[in-house]
Amino acid sequence: MNGQPLVGYYRVSTAQQEKSGLGLEGQRLAVRRYVETCPGELTGEFTDVMSGRRDDRPQFQQALWHCRVYGAKLVVAHLDRMSRSLSLIVGLMESGVDFVAVNMPYANRFTIHIFAAVAEYEVSLMSERHKAAAAAAKARGRKIETSHLRNFRPSMQAIRAVCRQNRERATARAREFAPLLCALRDQGATLEGIAEQLTLMGIATPRHAQTWSGDTVRRMFERVGERKPNSGQGRWRDGTGRLVNPHVALFLGSMDGLHL
Repeated sequence: MNGQPLVGYYRVSTAQQEKSGLGLEGQRLAVRRYVETCPGELTGEFTDVMSGRRDDRPQFQQALWHCRVYGAKLVVAHLDRMSRSLSLIVGLMESGVDFVAVNMPYANRFTIHIFAAVAEYEVSLMSERHKAAAAAAKARGRKIETSHLRNFRPSMQAIRAVCRQNRERATARAREFAPLLCALRDQGATLEGIAEQLTLMGIATPRHAQTWSGDTVRRMFERVGERKPNSGQGRWRDGTGRLVNPHVALFLGSMDGLHL
């Protein structure tokens, strides 16, 4: 089935709730009913038994990592199952991870886009008011000086700040990929082999391109300070010599039958 990959996340607060299974079963049922109406496929499910006010839930962090690396959408039965922390939800919205709460299907990034559109509209109204004020001042014979705006150039400090922010964002993205890159490296894949597999697995590059290169993989290893694999044309193949996708076998911890 084609479409955006989906990741289910479930949470209960106590071990007793987990043992009864009633809360978790209801959440799973709601998520799977949602999945049936979507073109995507449920590629992972994660469960925490912790308070929703805590931000350090390990399975929640795993679900977010899966979403960021594979471009998946996070699906929860109820918004409060994801978190009861406003700061975490706001941070999630700003992180770029797409998510949906089944009981509130519009409480996702789309609603944030609406709010952003309203803010943008308010900015445009402010601009129109400024233009109207300038026109009124000009009609009264007052000269409006705008040459300083046309000649504006950002300061070196501002340029350096933007460059630093871009580097930090690239490093954070590289850290998200590090477990997958290191796993492929440890199985003997070369830079070019890893690039080919990431392309085959449909994972976008940090710049959202669909095709990876050995140089891109090398830079990501360098950003996180990990040992780089060798260059070469190594590829994952099965016993018949056909190129295969190691995604499932890799995360099940079994690469038997595959070789470079």
